[in-house]
Amino acid sequence: MKASNTDQAVELEHPVVAEAEWIRARKELLRKEKELTHLRDEISRLRRELPWQKVEKNYIFEGPDGPVSLSDLFEEKSQLIVQHFMLGPGWKEGCVGCSFMADNVDSGLVHLVNHDVAYVAISRAPYNEIVPFKERMGWSFRWVSSNGNDFNFDYHVSATEEEIANNNMTYNYERVPVSEKELPGMSVFYKDENGDIYHTYSTYARGAETVLNTYNLLDITPKGRNERDGEGNLTDWVKHHDKYQNKMPEAHSCCSH
Repeated sequence: MKASNTDQAVELEHPVVAEAEWIRARKELLRKEKELTHLRDEISRLRRELPWQKVEKNYIFEGPDGPVSLSDLFEEKSQLIVQHFMLGPGWKEGCVGCSFMADNVDSGLVHLVNHDVAYVAISRAPYNEIVPFKERMGWSFRWVSSNGNDFNFDYHVSATEEEIANNNMTYNYERVPVSEKELPGMSVFYKDENGDIYHTYSTYARGAETVLNTYNLLDITPKGRNERDGEGNLTDWVKHHDKYQNKMPEAHSCCSH
């Protein structure tokens, strides 16, 4: 398949068959899809069975109402999902991939908060640099700054000055060259009845694709993700949602005039 800009037409050459042959092929794929579903269930179970790591540091973040602790971010919930959002000090706007992820998450927050899960984005940029971009994007999730603590460094999504100088950092559980000062990921925490907090899971790079429902929809279309270099190069087409030429149509109601 020829890669292209999403505004350009791509012609697909594909076999066309009668219904009976199509059903046979579809049922064979369905068998594999069911295998994947069962494997996904197994991986989810194994993820829940991972050992936990107690969080000993008292991380203090900066939010809209001033300093907040990691415990505060739970907001009466026992589970917390953190999006490590790539927005470094001095940046004018956040990473386009992290923004793509935020777009996919924001509309589903009501379901999370009503199922014992809090969600927060954390970035290294000072809070006053986060606010303009968040307001521009119109997101509703909580977003705080880790500029005054080691959180990003401890969870290996920001490179230290020493790592930058040596061009070597830990990311996705291995030592890699420093490609960016800030990198994406997600981390999950649990708080027990005593208020103790535990790190239960982190995932990085393409591991966060599980929340990208746009990808799930594209994956069932004939052209798929239609990105350069196979899968995973979302920078081939994704933009901040206010930069697309084709905007979402305004909602219409039968009551409007």
